Amino acid sequence: MKPNPTGSRLAFGDKTSQMGDNLTDFRSSWDRKPVLRTIYSDYFSRLASHCKPGRTLEIGGGIGNLKEMLSDVVSSDIQFSSRLDIVADAQSLPVKDQVFANIVMLDVLHHLEFPVRFLKDAARALEPGGRIVMIEPAITPGSTLFYRFIHHEPVRMSADPLVDGVPDPERDPYDSNQAIPTLLATKYRSRQEEIVPELKLMQSHWFSFVAYPMSGGFKPWSLISDGMARRVLKLESLIERPLGRMFGFRLLTVFEKKATS
Repeated sequence: MKPNPTGSRLAFGDKTSQMGDNLTDFRSSWDRKPVLRTIYSDYFSRLASHCKPGRTLEIGGGIGNLKEMLSDVVSSDIQFSSRLDIVADAQSLPVKDQVFANIVMLDVLHHLEFPVRFLKDAARALEPGGRIVMIEPAITPGSTLFYRFIHHEPVRMSADPLVDGVPDPERDPYDSNQAIPTLLATKYRSRQEEIVPELKLMQSHWFSFVAYPMSGGFKPWSLISDGMARRVLKLESLIERPLGRMFGFRLLTVFEKKATS
């Protein structure tokens, strides 16, 4: 799932149409911007490298190309696309218990109304030892000004990412809080394991510095060429471990379902 450039709340019928228009716009940007494909190929490669052998469920797969990196992928999104295998809400997955080795998502968690519902349902759908691998916005000292004042989605660090409730069917699925992934990986890490004890957060890795914001993402502009982005990404990979926690724009997290005794 990708951010809504208008940020509007729409009546259900119009909302469905708007989501379809957004996917068309995103696909157009993807086809038109090689720099965007380069940056997201790096994301897909990172996601794939942390997956276990076995069947993978991709959530928020709208226009993604994860299937080029992994075999045996079931692609899903909350909105219809010809590239999908199923249409599903991540907070209530229409799948059987313990059927996936991996659940992979890119820029989805911070859009969910109740992220804890996803974590609980994902734990049900994963086989023992299975993983949730995700890449999301990272709120760090180096990225916070960009996300708060330039990027259109809100950052609410006071939110509780583990609050539960009944999802609102009229809620715009593009509503978001970019702070959610960072809060889960830091302030709420211990509490998450108490509320969803089946899942353990195995890894949090902060990365991505200037190539991503300079690319303009899915917007029509870019301040960096594709060739320059490739060189910058190589440089960033050399400094992400010592500097990512302070300056990174992206957060990769890996949850693993505990093996049954």
